[in-house]
Amino acid sequence: MAASCSTNNLMFSPNNPTLSWNFSLPTTSIPPFRKTNKRFAVLATFMSTKPTVLVTEKLGEPGLELLKNFANVDCSYNLSPEELCTKISLCDALIVRSGTKVSREVFESSGGRLKVIGRAGVGIDNVDLSAATEHGCLVVNAPTANTIAAAEHGIALLTAMARSIAQADASVKAGQWQRSKYVGVSLVGKTLAVMGFGKVGSEVARRAKGLGMQVISHDPYAPADRARAIGVELVSFDEAISTADFISLHMPLTAATLRMFNDEAFSKMKKGVRIVNVARGGVIDEEALIRALDSGIVAQAALDVFTEEPPAKDSKLVLHEQVTATPHLGASTMEAQEGVAIEIAEAVVGALKGELAATAVNAPMVPAEVLSELAPFVALAEKLGRLAVQLVAGGSGVKTVKVTYASARSPDDLDTRLLQAMIIKGIIEPISSVFVNLVNADFTAKQRGLRITEERIVLDGSPENPLESIQVQIANVESKFASAISDFGEITVEGRVKDGKPHLTKVGSFGVDVSLEGSLILCRQIDQPGIIGKVGSLLGEENINVNFMSVGRNAPRKQAVMTIGVDEEPSREALKRIGETPAIEEFVFLKL
Repeated sequence: MAASCSTNNLMFSPNNPTLSWNFSLPTTSIPPFRKTNKRFAVLATFMSTKPTVLVTEKLGEPGLELLKNFANVDCSYNLSPEELCTKISLCDALIVRSGTKVSREVFESSGGRLKVIGRAGVGIDNVDLSAATEHGCLVVNAPTANTIAAAEHGIALLTAMARSIAQADASVKAGQWQRSKYVGVSLVGKTLAVMGFGKVGSEVARRAKGLGMQVISHDPYAPADRARAIGVELVSFDEAISTADFISLHMPLTAATLRMFNDEAFSKMKKGVRIVNVARGGVIDEEALIRALDSGIVAQAALDVFTEEPPAKDSKLVLHEQVTATPHLGASTMEAQEGVAIEIAEAVVGALKGELAATAVNAPMVPAEVLSELAPFVALAEKLGRLAVQLVAGGSGVKTVKVTYASARSPDDLDTRLLQAMIIKGIIEPISSVFVNLVNADFTAKQRGLRITEERIVLDGSPENPLESIQVQIANVESKFASAISDFGEITVEGRVKDGKPHLTKVGSFGVDVSLEGSLILCRQIDQPGIIGKVGSLLGEENINVNFMSVGRNAPRKQAVMTIGVDEEPSREALKRIGETPAIEEFVFLKL
């Protein structure tokens, strides 16, 4: 009799496009072994044992019951990092909320036994995703169950803030009766800017409309037809914050949104604006918010989340008279807690059974030979996606993306699902809490109304390289850099791999050649001598290192597009000076 064992790998092969999650599960249907064979007797005992699930934070009883029907459940709350690392080597799955930090040390301490981590909620910033992927551990979350609870809490804070409920309550309980001090403001007819029009943001918008508010929203990926159906106008970031009487935040915490609401953003707001945050604390620069409150730019703030949780007892922000604070209660309703518990329990049990979860948030493992060949094209695909979406003007909803692959290989010899997933990742991830990978790319795109089409151009020549080029086109949108619009009216970027590195080779109808490292500055200019030198000198004065520069033109002395790769982000003043350079007609700075 031969015994075999498989590990938890997501397998992807160009010759066999089937995804499989291979994980040998304990079973009770093992044939009996002879008593004299101790080796097989031990194996049978091990294989008849249920998996163990460690739950480190309180989980609703319905979810626990689901888990107990399948696994041994260890509920150990308030573990120290050291205690967690000690316990984890005996566990096949771990379920956490936001209070447990799942660090690289946790995965290393598991000794390879930990197969699944379930985050009972949406955000997974407390889980080291890179370490999880390296150790072959699937990470799943529960993104839908607490939507209504979070939206209701946002509205509760909005109305409580408008009428100073918390402050008035504290005043009365202190024996005071200060009716004139707590005169509120009405919501009817006021403009609410919903920043982030996902599940929670759209539900807040629905409820605010019912209160008689005019609702606008900023979200580059929100479908315009879905917004119109609710009666919401999609606008640019600057228009949203400059025209709103109330601002409600519902974006995830990403590199793009970190401290998005800073001194510069507050300076553009109407004096007396009121802000609600039930999203993530880090999207607000808390020191800048204190300054805005003290100056009167922000009249009031209602905050359920903070950069550091719990905040310091002497926090100036929490203690500010014009701030209403709650201890991260957005998902804290009995119904939401029950829903989250069931959703995460089902995802964890499904993963332990070998099913692929639609809420998986970390990248799958693929065969080394496939990854080795596609690695440079994977990087190119993601960066082209990031470039293309940054060229979309605010307020334009991204709906249709066309990807064109040029290759000498036959379509049967090139499975592009991984590349398409990385393009989706580049388009969606910068302002989304979802981590896109091969497992959830299609699900994530459909959830956001994003339609991806693919086209193959078969080239003559050697099929030694899998691809010659990748082109990404976004249709039916406006562009913040008009030259990125091709002759067919679509934002177009194209690239190829040169010397193992991704290069941008086309923007709109202009051919360029620049390495996709660092960040980019695109300038449309009148083709004349001296422009390259002037821009290069400006960057040099700012100590900005230029790693690549390329100029593409449609004809001598006509229009040209200059593409500059830079290692550092130029200051606003430097970018302003570039835009003021004679002969430069438009420019844009793009982060990679």
